[in-house]
Amino acid sequence: MRKLYLACLLVFPLFLNSYVSDNTSPFTDGAKVTHFYPNPATSFINFTFDKSVDKTYSLQVYNFIGRKMTEMKITDGKLTITLDDNYLRGLYIYQLRDASSRIVESGKFQVSK
Repeated sequence: MRKLYLACLLVFPLFLNSYVSDNTSPFTDGAKVTHFYPNPATSFINFTFDKSVDKTYSLQVYNFIGRKMTEMKITDGKLTITLDDNYLRGLYIYQLRDASSRIVESGKFQVSK
């Protein structure tokens, strides 16, 4: 229990500053993820990206305790993630990362199964 508490204390502040209602983040000048829908998601979630998103970028999805659920390379202006049985009901964090693994944008979405 103590390890879980410590992990939450370390992970939560990293994502807290990036929850901005207009989909911008402190990491960039403008939004790179233009839309993500449906939110809350049930079996899939779609992400659409700005034209400036390079093909070297990747999208990573973490559950709220920091476990990486999915990592996908951006190959198009739209990306669909299928929410398999590992995605339980709850809050998930996405991170758009560049080629050097620097976080470009971060946000959250909800899964309700």
